[in-house]
Amino acid sequence: MLLEFTKMHGLGNDFVVLDLISQRAYLDTTTIQRMADRHFGIGFDQLLIVEPPDYPNVDFKYRIFNADGSEVEQCGNGVRCFARFVHERQLTKKTKIKVQTKAGIVEPELGPNGWVRVNMGYPKFMPHEIPFVTEEFEALYTLELANEQSLKIDVVNMGNPHAVTIVPDVLTADVATMGPQVESHVRFPQRVNAGFMQIVDEKHIRLRVFERGVGETLACGTGACAAAVSGMRRGLLANEVEVELAGGKLQIAWQEGDVVWMTGPTANVYEGRLDLRYFQS
Repeated sequence: MLLEFTKMHGLGNDFVVLDLISQRAYLDTTTIQRMADRHFGIGFDQLLIVEPPDYPNVDFKYRIFNADGSEVEQCGNGVRCFARFVHERQLTKKTKIKVQTKAGIVEPELGPNGWVRVNMGYPKFMPHEIPFVTEEFEALYTLELANEQSLKIDVVNMGNPHAVTIVPDVLTADVATMGPQVESHVRFPQRVNAGFMQIVDEKHIRLRVFERGVGETLACGTGACAAAVSGMRRGLLANEVEVELAGGKLQIAWQEGDVVWMTGPTANVYEGRLDLRYFQS
C-alpha cells in the first residue's frame, strides 16, 4: 500500500506528516519505529497524523508519535508544521484553525513566509498535573541522579510534561548523561522532557531539550514554552523572550494566568510515497 507523506521540520525538529483524512492506514508501534529509523527508514523525530476531528467545533485531530512509537500529547514545533501542511494540502482554506490534541485544543495561525503563531494553552504547575511524585508543592524540587549528583528543577506541563533546570552554559551542560536520567526518573511516572536553560538576559535564553522517547533534538516547541514560563514565573525573565535552540529561534510570550503564545518558522523538505508493506514485513 502506497501512502503519500510530507517531510517537514520546525527549527530542525523533523517530522513525517501523513494525511489520514484522504487516505487510510493502520500504523502500529513497530511500523512507526521502522519508519523513524534514519538508516533503514525515512527518519524523523515525530510522526504527525492528520485525522478528522471528534468534535463539530474543531477543524482537525492532531496525533503525534515519537520515534520509539509512543503516542504523546503535544508537540509545539509539530503543530506549526501541521497548520502549514493542512493549508497547503488544501484540507482547509482557513489561516487560523482549531486543532484537537490529546492535551486539549490548540489554535495555530498562519503568518507570512511559513511562520506560524500558536495559542499553546495554559501552563500547569501542580505535581499531579505533570505528573510528578512529591510530598508537597514547591517552587523548585531537588532531583537525585546517579553518582551522588542532583539537579534543581521546575516542573511544567505544556500539554506534555517538562522538567526545567538552569545551567551556566548550555554548550557545556552534560545533556547526554543527565537527560536520560531525568527523562526516565522514577518520580516522573509517564517520563518527562528534560530542558537545560541558560539565561542570557531577561529577554533571551538558550535551551537544549532531551525529549521523552526521542533523545536530544535540535528544537522543542513545548520545551521552549516550558522553559520560558518557568523563568517568567520566577521573576527571572520578561513576559516576552527569544528562545535560542540549536536549530533556530522561537518567540514565547506569557502573562500570569493567561495562555502561552509561541511564534516560529516551518519548512517543507520533500514529498514522497512510502510502501507500507516494507515497514510491516
